[in-house]
Amino acid sequence: MTAGRSNMEVQKQALVLVVDDDQLFFESMKSLITRMGHQACGAGSLSEAHTRLKSEPVDIILLDLFLPDGMGIDHIESFCQSPSGPALIMITGKGDPDSAGLAIKRGALDFLVKPSSIHDTRQAITRALTHRQTIRSYQSPQLSLNTIIGKSEPIRHCFDMAARAAGCHSGVLITGETGTGKELFARTIHENSPRKTHNFVTVDCAALTETLVESTLFGHRKGAFTSADQDRTGLVNAANKGTLFLDEIGEMPLSLQKTFLRVLQEKRYRPVGKTTEVKSDFRLIAATNRDLSRMVDEGRFRRDLLFRLRAFTLELPPLRNRIEDIKPLAEHHARGLAARYGIPVKQFESGFFAMLKRCPWPGNVRELFNVIEHAFFATGDRSTIHVMDLPQELRIEVAQLSVRMGLSAQNHQSTAENTTDEDLKDFFANGEPSIKDVRNRVESRYLEEIIRHTEGDVHRMLDISGLSRSHLYAMLKRFDLTKFLKK
Repeated sequence: MTAGRSNMEVQKQALVLVVDDDQLFFESMKSLITRMGHQACGAGSLSEAHTRLKSEPVDIILLDLFLPDGMGIDHIESFCQSPSGPALIMITGKGDPDSAGLAIKRGALDFLVKPSSIHDTRQAITRALTHRQTIRSYQSPQLSLNTIIGKSEPIRHCFDMAARAAGCHSGVLITGETGTGKELFARTIHENSPRKTHNFVTVDCAALTETLVESTLFGHRKGAFTSADQDRTGLVNAANKGTLFLDEIGEMPLSLQKTFLRVLQEKRYRPVGKTTEVKSDFRLIAATNRDLSRMVDEGRFRRDLLFRLRAFTLELPPLRNRIEDIKPLAEHHARGLAARYGIPVKQFESGFFAMLKRCPWPGNVRELFNVIEHAFFATGDRSTIHVMDLPQELRIEVAQLSVRMGLSAQNHQSTAENTTDEDLKDFFANGEPSIKDVRNRVESRYLEEIIRHTEGDVHRMLDISGLSRSHLYAMLKRFDLTKFLKK
């Protein structure tokens, strides 16, 4: 079968769901979609769209921004995770670039601006079909995982991205909060790459002093400065044919960034005190817990260097967004401690992990491991680790969170009882809020109420809201409400 016939066959089989309450717009889209050789179906609301997606093998979704029962943009993730795995095209209004950007960030493949031309609509649908066919036929490369633990959806996505990164030669930028395992992923990418037989060289940019940074990275000639009593080979040279890992690259002095940009481009550098250049064929993996784009805007990081670093980006999720991994992570670390110290493997008492899942974990996996290590040794000769073996400060924090959550629930109930229809209608009583401000206010109120209604039960919140786990946690984090969750 030729490629052209294959594409035509895919197009004839495609079902496009138009989610828009404008019947004239739907009829227009249906006519165009039919002429392209596809089938079209419609949904006038988000709830109707969810129902259709559960029963019909939809390939493409055209999703309007504003619908009678909510904002289409808030359902992108849940729509894309439907059984048929549809590609999604967002329909936005003119003058709304923020929504277009947010739609892409949440998983939309493309966007159309109303009123869209026939040509633009055709192009968007064709691109979406081609992309979907490519993704469905893509076989994820195998990744050898020796030390990274987890089966949650967010971490499995990171495994897939790491496997892709290992198979290419581009630089990689790993982002994530402190303690999420950035160096661990960097080593995993290196160990699964063609460079695995050569050095993996770590440079802690936060520990580099501005006076010795060039000498540390590029090496120096004897006598180049006062304390240079012998020739020294720099870390860039040590990473030749291997991987150079720059940890916390956001801490790299601005004065060095221009120099390092040239080294990245040319793979050549000049050791301090020498007149000749040295070549090093290294692959760069950088990591940071900083917002480099904001640092660029503030003049603290070079834009051109950021562009070079962003060839391949891997964002690691915080532990609070992958709480189902807490148990396997804890058990893995406890087994490792038992093996290291020649102690029999210890068990965990019933309810132990329920306590851990209520913690906010600002230090992420690193903090979890420290807590498990404390509890492991606090058990002494006992074979079971109990909740009371956890650090006292952690148990105090969880108790205080529980109390605050209870008080918050009471306050929310009181507020709800005292709220009138006029309170909800009069948005302009205290100023002139934008639609974004109002949306934030309503979303925050909804989340507060659903926490109260479900008593912080995440599974019930997911069922009621229709949100994906990652989307729900992102919203809760934005309004500082994750501390009120049960698990």
